[in-house]
Amino acid sequence: MPNGTPKYIRVYDNGGESADRYTVVFTGRYRKPMGTKGGLAWFQYIGMSADPFQPQGVGQHGESPIQIDVNNWGFAPAMGRKNHLGTRIPFSKLPHDCKRLVWSDYKEIWGLK
Repeated sequence: MPNGTPKYIRVYDNGGESADRYTVVFTGRYRKPMGTKGGLAWFQYIGMSADPFQPQGVGQHGESPIQIDVNNWGFAPAMGRKNHLGTRIPFSKLPHDCKRLVWSDYKEIWGLK
């Protein structure tokens, strides 16, 4: 991982418009299978506040059959650009506890130690 940054994620900040200010979308070819019949698979994401481990914090996992941050042509916004999730920011701009949550899920998704 370059500079300790997970490679297959995109991070968004909505500026505090909602309790789940930060959204991290997992990308790459990990897709979690839907059911046991194969075929379609889910894309994972996390919506969280700055303190996702606190009792008043938010750390909500979600999954979707389509990638939630791309436009109609399949492209995500460039760094610093906006979409419905907020402004795309680098992983380094996430609060410490948000990084911890992302790393925990990232390691599980990719089978890392």
